[in-house]
Amino acid sequence: MSTEVTIIGAGVGGLVLARVLHVNGIASTVYEADASPTARTQGGQLDIHEHNGQIALAAAGLTEEFHAIIHAGAEAHRVLGSDGTVLLDLPDDGTGHRPEVLRGDLRRILLESLPEGTVRWGHKVTAVAPLGGGRHEVTFADGSTVTTDLLVGADGAWSRVRPLLSAAKPEYYGTSYVETYLYDADTRHPAGAATVGAGGMSAPTPGKGIQAHRESNDVLHTYVALEKPLEWFAAIDFTDPAAATAAIAAEFEGWAPELTALITDGETPPVLRPITALPAEHRWQRVPGVTLLGDAAHLSPPNGEGANLAMLDGAELGRFLAARPGDVEAALAAYEAELFVRSTAEAEEARRDFELICGAGTPGSILSLLTGAE
Repeated sequence: MSTEVTIIGAGVGGLVLARVLHVNGIASTVYEADASPTARTQGGQLDIHEHNGQIALAAAGLTEEFHAIIHAGAEAHRVLGSDGTVLLDLPDDGTGHRPEVLRGDLRRILLESLPEGTVRWGHKVTAVAPLGGGRHEVTFADGSTVTTDLLVGADGAWSRVRPLLSAAKPEYYGTSYVETYLYDADTRHPAGAATVGAGGMSAPTPGKGIQAHRESNDVLHTYVALEKPLEWFAAIDFTDPAAATAAIAAEFEGWAPELTALITDGETPPVLRPITALPAEHRWQRVPGVTLLGDAAHLSPPNGEGANLAMLDGAELGRFLAARPGDVEAALAAYEAELFVRSTAEAEEARRDFELICGAGTPGSILSLLTGAE
């Protein structure tokens, strides 16, 4: 294949694509808005699933490196009532069906597997324009441009590439997360550490909940879920961490103090993460020379599948391009045909899971989900 692939976005999906292309002898360049690999934190832990994420990493030839970054024991999960009562306590059974890794570690092993210079940092896309014949021009914030015969949008929820294919835009799903961290948890926050346990913890009630995960290096990562309109959050001054923390904690008055301490004792300013989603059956007509993967293609409510799906998308797109080196359009058509079926099914499942976790029937519904009793 003589066409070099231009990938927008150095998330895990775009990097898996670049790696699978590389092992198949196909050149690519990844353009990323971040100034460097360490310009910002990469988020918390990911559970890497057997049926998608682990398959993608195997296709990338990185199974050994993946095993080396697994956070042992972190597959454990417990569900608590708002009074702190333990409703379910599932240990990590050691099977490795959904092992946990830090997103930053996963990105690092992917970056280290690519030839130097594959990722061009500090390239924020400001415009993408078709040139005809399947070619596109990408313009960056510094005024530079690049033209390409094959453009892949791996640039997330607010993709600059998506409008070439679809008019769909993410819409607010009605719930937001507020995120914070606690450090040196066993020493400085022993009650919170004991409450979270060895892996993940969720304390859900209809319309709100507190979730936390124990990460490497004795870190507790907290996500507070609140079903509120965006206007409600807009009235909170998140530039004032103390005031924002107090406003969020007030929604959990009467809850067990060891749970609310995961909010009030947070050691990083609370960060608002509105949940948005594309239509479950999002798809597009084939447009020569361009396609999408990951959240750019199928953003859904969070259920642990997003990063896994992005990686599988990258691996599958790389596989199709390698299998049809003389016919890029046939490769893209075959990739999208499978992508649409896979992503629609996963989006519908994500919506069902989100309702079980956060909806009117929780915590009973999440207990049924986790025990297989639904």
